[in-house]
Amino acid sequence: MFDHLIIVGQNVVEGKTILKSGATTPGYGHTEPKVFVGFFLEHERDPACRALCQGNGGTLRRRYQFHLTFEIWPEGSLTSPHSYVCHRQDMSIVQQKSVGDRVPPVVGREHRSCERARYACNPNSSRGRLYPESESPTRTAFQRDRDRIIHSTAFRRLMHKTQVFVYHEGDHYRTRLTHSIEVSQIARSISRTLGLDEDLSEVLALAHDLGHPPFGHAGEEALAMSMRPFGGFDHNAQTLRLLTKLEARYANFDGLNLTWETLEGIVKHNGPIASDSDAMFEAVRTHTACQNLELESYAGAEAQVAALSDDIAYNNHDIDDGLRAHLFSIDDLAELPVVGRVFTDVADHHPGLDETRLTHESVRRLISLMINDVLDETRRRLKHANPCSADDIRRLGHPAVAFSEPLENAQRALKAFLRTRMYRHHRVTRVAEGARRIVGNLFRVFHDDPRQLPDVWRQKINSTNSAARVASDYIAGMTDRYAIAAHARFFPDTPDLFAAP
Repeated sequence: MFDHLIIVGQNVVEGKTILKSGATTPGYGHTEPKVFVGFFLEHERDPACRALCQGNGGTLRRRYQFHLTFEIWPEGSLTSPHSYVCHRQDMSIVQQKSVGDRVPPVVGREHRSCERARYACNPNSSRGRLYPESESPTRTAFQRDRDRIIHSTAFRRLMHKTQVFVYHEGDHYRTRLTHSIEVSQIARSISRTLGLDEDLSEVLALAHDLGHPPFGHAGEEALAMSMRPFGGFDHNAQTLRLLTKLEARYANFDGLNLTWETLEGIVKHNGPIASDSDAMFEAVRTHTACQNLELESYAGAEAQVAALSDDIAYNNHDIDDGLRAHLFSIDDLAELPVVGRVFTDVADHHPGLDETRLTHESVRRLISLMINDVLDETRRRLKHANPCSADDIRRLGHPAVAFSEPLENAQRALKAFLRTRMYRHHRVTRVAEGARRIVGNLFRVFHDDPRQLPDVWRQKINSTNSAARVASDYIAGMTDRYAIAAHARFFPDTPDLFAAP
């Protein structure tokens, strides 16, 4: 059935060693020197993989995590490789069995990503930028977007913006910057496996929190309350303002002049924006007058991947940070679906393991479990929908990238636990109350007396930028420590967010 088979591994008879590692079912490996048949079948539903295995006497099993990469080109599909990845170190090319001269070049040590899926966003067919620019000779359009995000002032400020804990509480807790980097890693992995454009997923992951004000959700709540009479505040909308107006780096335009696909993903990664009463809708309405982001449809698959990667990262890392801060214990997690089982399995398999290693091993496994669930559920949805383009994904009417229903239920239970035991913990709420006071007071100062704004910000007030909006932009860009220092200039009784509880 197959013209040829390329194997990447240390030697052809490595199958014997690997079989001894746990895959004891005959047929998963073939040790005859000219043929080696794969046994790790993450893609067990793939008919090509099924035929290959069963045709050589194997029985399909799920997720044997052995360390080998092999690639199969089914007959008649030599330009469409299927890549099946296990994790083996020190890979080298062993052999290739081929028919004629049609064998594609062998990859070598680094595993080649799956070919671009037909429903992936393609930088070569991007809808372009608001202000036309010549293309980069060394980067795709989405890679260029990523680089502009990384070099932006707003991205650097994330280093000193709160995720949950204020910066002074420890060097090991997540900040907005480290969280964004972790989201990016997960998004790239998922996108690469699905054949999506991983550069677009990366830029969306890195940019998704740029609009957050200081002090995390407490700061956003205070700014949203202050801005309620003036059009509202939403951190996703603020990200769009930063990327299209507030970043001032280029001679020919305001903002970063990112591609349509990136801006669409920033605005719609959580779904369509269709309500004219929504603060997000009001904030993006001005921009969509000059660049239609099609607010009523879903974003492309890469943006959906970035959104779920955000969920995976912050849920798991909040477990890590919450345990480190002793806001709850490992025993408190025992009754949570999925989470409790994973912690129990690690403890059972590693008796006496210290709590730090137990936590890190469990969180690592939880992240992998959630990634694999997204991959399985997304493949199921894609097979059913059979999209032929990125626009088909946008028009589905529901997300193409999603958790399965059981894991989605487990996620909701975890979020409810974290909301009660972490976000509403007295140590966190005490800081949050002080943070709301700081942000609210700063807004009143700058809105009521714009002369208190720095000159460069005061000059932005005009017929389209009210004093309230400029004050909001200025405060939203502050880091935690800058906001505290700014408040202390006007209020001698600035809350001491660093005092012991």
